Amino acid sequence: MKRKFTLGFTIISALLILSSVASALMLREYSNKEFLVAIIPIIIFSAVLITEIILSHKASVRYTAKLNSYINEAENQALYCFENPIVILGQNKEILWCNKEFDAQIIPEEEAVGRDAGKLLNLDIDKLINSGVEKAEINGRIYKINCVSVNSIDNMIYLSFTDISEFAELLGKYKRTRPTVALMVIDNYEDVLQNFKESEKAYVSAAIQTLLEDFMSITTGILRKLDDDKFIAIIENQHLNEIIGSKFNILDNARNISIGGRDNIITFSIGVGRDGETLEENETYARQALDMCLGRGGDQAAIKTENGFRFFGGVAKGVEKKSKAKSRIISNALQEIIASSDSVYVMGHRFADLDAVGSGAGLAYAIRKLGKEAYFVVDFQKNLSQTLIEKIDSKYPDLIISPEEAESTFTSESLLIIVDTHNAELVESKKLFNMANQKVVIDHHRKTVNFINDAVIFHHEPYASSASEMVTEIIQYFKKLNSISQTIAEALLAGIMLDTKNFVMHTGVRTFEAAAYLRKNGADTINVKGFFTSSIDAYKKKSALISSAEIIDNCAVALTEADVPDIRIIAPQAADELLGIQDVKASFVIYKTGNIINISARSLGAMNVQIIMERLGGGGHQTMAAVQLENKSAPQAKQMLIDAINSD
Repeated sequence: MKRKFTLGFTIISALLILSSVASALMLREYSNKEFLVAIIPIIIFSAVLITEIILSHKASVRYTAKLNSYINEAENQALYCFENPIVILGQNKEILWCNKEFDAQIIPEEEAVGRDAGKLLNLDIDKLINSGVEKAEINGRIYKINCVSVNSIDNMIYLSFTDISEFAELLGKYKRTRPTVALMVIDNYEDVLQNFKESEKAYVSAAIQTLLEDFMSITTGILRKLDDDKFIAIIENQHLNEIIGSKFNILDNARNISIGGRDNIITFSIGVGRDGETLEENETYARQALDMCLGRGGDQAAIKTENGFRFFGGVAKGVEKKSKAKSRIISNALQEIIASSDSVYVMGHRFADLDAVGSGAGLAYAIRKLGKEAYFVVDFQKNLSQTLIEKIDSKYPDLIISPEEAESTFTSESLLIIVDTHNAELVESKKLFNMANQKVVIDHHRKTVNFINDAVIFHHEPYASSASEMVTEIIQYFKKLNSISQTIAEALLAGIMLDTKNFVMHTGVRTFEAAAYLRKNGADTINVKGFFTSSIDAYKKKSALISSAEIIDNCAVALTEADVPDIRIIAPQAADELLGIQDVKASFVIYKTGNIINISARSLGAMNVQIIMERLGGGGHQTMAAVQLENKSAPQAKQMLIDAINSD
């Protein structure tokens, strides 16, 4: 029989005993005999009651202990037989205990207790403890591992393993079959084929169709023709990965199409959008990627995700557009914006070269001819065109101003025109850039991912030789400008000659037409040549830099750690001259300015130096690019350059 006394019963019994004792004490005053008769039963009752209470407490303790043992045994049995693998680790990450499923699923043929969990499971236990949850592949299965500290004193760790292999497989299949959008454009289709016979055009059209069918044959996607030169494809992610693995070999195959001995007439630009939440978002990504391809000269593929761009190809030269219709339209639009502004400020990139100064000063001069207040902004100390700046300043004293002067007079109604760069990080004055409500960009460099995206006019021609060529074309359509001065004409011609290496590189029909216009306005090539001269000391330094070059994989690489004042002028000139070495496809000059390591890159077109510089965080043009590296030594920069060259 189980004894069980409630608190209420105990209190009532105590009160009865106390009242009985009180009554007995009162009887003592009358008779001791009656007192003894009354007190003895009370003592006996109290003793019995106390004994029963003690025995009941002991029984309760034994019952509770037995119940706890049942519960602990049940818990241990439940953990041991739990359907998921469970393991408890000690202070040194050793396995103290594991359940039946851990033995069966995780290490069926080994003894686990006492082993180091990290080595046994090939897991970073510290990382798991910090994150609380990790995924790992064990014995061909995918597990989600949850980590909980079960004893803060002994530092015991509880790990539970949940098999998510089926879910992971389903998720993988979902990702593999996600649709991606590819927009494909034939670069300058009409310009390339305009002089072909109809039979030749038909052959090219059939060859392109066959090329695209072969391209799509390895996929389960669909391809639709939007126009003669535009196509759209929907491709599953898994097949896009195969195409990426081939580095978009359709680009190489397109360049192999030839007619009547004319090679490399067809190039593709492909923009791909992937990882968007919807098909519509992928299509938007694809358009952005295609714009980047065309802005970088075409003949390449770009993949756009929410995290940025990835580029492939880009080895062919951009095909020149012979029509000047776009320049005329841009010129008219620019004149309207100029007319609605109270003043105009033109600036180029930091350390302005002849192209930046020529195009900037030339455009500011032409805008003044329209009757509008205009200035060219340049740092008088930090530039690579001191001779040209001094000549223009002597002829037009108030045309060129410093960034500080521009910042003090710039208003909310002023217009800012940026020439020879489209990267906000490279402009002459970042403060002036941020002050401008209206911006216009005129540039010829191949497009980079961090381009200025809020310009009211973004005139970008990657096939143009220089910004000076683009400005020369634009100002010819200015309504009140019949001619330009000799000084300005020579400044613009200097910019063209710099970027074309005296009409050798990246020169098209429109380049010579622009030069002819400048020559007609008095530009003297002898005077222009004077802007390129250097001192005997600079010539010696350049010669020493060239002599230090070594040939690495058909690339001439020169390095100097000397921090000399005119190294920014000497290094590019040395890179140009290194291209004259036999079998050299590209040249790179590594030099130091302050705490920054610079790399100036040049090529004749056989190697795309822009892509190489982009791998290091820089950019530029296919035949002319650069990068700046912080917190690196010259030898480290050289090794990084070699790795970037060999990464193809």
